[in-house]
Parts: sequence; C-alpha cells; structure tokens
Amino acid sequence: MKFGSSIFLAALGFVNAVRGDAVPWERLSKNDSMLLILDLQVGLYQVARDWDPTLYRENILAHAELGKLFDLPVVMTTSAEQGPNGPLPKEILELYPDAPLIKRQGEVDAWDNAEFRAAIKATGKKQIIVAGITTDVCTAFLALSLRAEGYSVFANIEASGTYSHLVRDTANSRMQQAGVQLVSMFAIVCDLMRDWRSVPGAKEVLPYLDRYLPVYGYIARGHAAAIENGTVIPGEVGLV
Repeated sequence: MKFGSSIFLAALGFVNAVRGDAVPWERLSKNDSMLLILDLQVGLYQVARDWDPTLYRENILAHAELGKLFDLPVVMTTSAEQGPNGPLPKEILELYPDAPLIKRQGEVDAWDNAEFRAAIKATGKKQIIVAGITTDVCTAFLALSLRAEGYSVFANIEASGTYSHLVRDTANSRMQQAGVQLVSMFAIVCDLMRDWRSVPGAKEVLPYLDRYLPVYGYIARGHAAAIENGTVIPGEVGLV
C-alpha cells in the first residue's frame, strides 16, 4: 500500500509539473490586450451571492473602468437583456457609448454568436481581460472557448459572480486547468501599468485605486497628509 501511494504521488507530481509547464508565465500588455464586459447586467447582478452586494457593485464598475484607465479596446455583450437579465448598468454604458455592444438573444456561450466573434477579432488583440455573471456559465464557457481558439484569457476574479462559493471555486478551478489566468483587479492594474513612472502611472492610477481599492488608496492619502501636515512625534524618531 505504501509503495502504491508513492507511485500515485509521483504520478500526481508529474501531472502537476506538466500542467505548470503547459501554461507559461505571460504578462499582460496594454498594447496587446482588450477588455471584455460580459453579461454584467442589472438583473443578473442579483444572482451574484458570493460577494457582499455593495462591494460587488464596485468591483464590476472597477472592471469596466479599466478600459478608460489604460485606453484598451472594449467589447460589451449582454444576454437576453429585454427579459429579467436586464441591461448593463448605465454607468458602464455611459463610459463607452461608441464601443461594440452585442445583444445576444439566445446564445449562452457568447462565442457562439457570430457578431460577438467578429467584434473580438476586429480588435486584433490576443490577450482578453474578462469578467461576467455568472462565473460558472457566462465567464467559464467563454473563457474556455477563447482558450480553445488560442487567446490568452485573464479572468478578473473580483468582477465575476455566481450564487455560491462552491460553484465559484469549482468554476475557477475548471478555468485554471484550461490555462485561464485567474487574477485580481489590483494584479491587472499593476501588470498593465508595469511602472509607477509610466503613463498611465501614479498620477492616473492612484485616483482609480482610491475609488475602487481604498485599502491602497488610503496609503497614498496617509502619505500625502503626512507630507503636508505631519510632524514627527516622540517615539517615532529612529523608526524610519
């Protein structure tokens, strides 16, 4: 039994090594990427029970604003928006009045829609940043289809939502096994920016983070306040 267990563990390690090598490290580039706003609709928003609802609303708006921040091509799509799924939030529509908006009437996997496929191909980009509702259907189905077509897919895990943590975790595992990069909003921002001295850099990115990632934005606020108003007090001397 011990010998058999050793063989199993060795085989598992080999499989994991092959999987790791199968999807090499790839960095996001603002010159090679596009932003996909997938079924982040006001009706479907009610299904996203794996996030605090107030936080999740900010997450989907943060995802949408990435296109403005980094001047990325944007494609938007909805599923049966004339029904209970509803439209995209008006805040997103107002960001991109001229971006392609493909209103699918039946296709669950957006890649099955010819107009949507054409819009993606028209961007000429091979790296796709995506988030959608639900994680296990809208995001996962499309991410897997895009991987099959040879695209690099970066799934914003903070802006996709579904109805339970178990379903979310299972969907993320499924995507990851297919080579989808699971990334946070902060990771996307930092990878696209690359350097705080870039443009967009600190000047443009810090206000965005202050709005959507206050745990980091308030670091900048604290530093600015200390420079403008701060005085070193007893006990602080020697700490820096």
